[in-house]
Amino acid sequence: MNINTLGLCRKAGKLVYGFDAVLDELAKPKTKAAGILVAKDLSPKTRKELDFRLTAVNSPVAVTEMEADMDAVAKILGKRTGIILITDEGFWKSLNK
Repeated sequence: MNINTLGLCRKAGKLVYGFDAVLDELAKPKTKAAGILVAKDLSPKTRKELDFRLTAVNSPVAVTEMEADMDAVAKILGKRTGIILITDEGFWKSLNK
């Protein structure tokens, strides 16, 4: 997975990041969610809460753990976060090669 693609996603406006922002996007009736990336150092409690919320809303969105930690994500996005929602299928496929 090439996390540098996240920078392109951000510039294209195809990212939603942060726990609450991701959940808000998933709650929209016409969400364009392609997939969710989680940092490898995301706390188990947060990951469990994310999985619980996804199950509660019957979300078919795939969750993939990145090889990068939250500090590496911060260098690319300018914000330290562990949960990132990709809203474009093309970028999602590119990130999951």
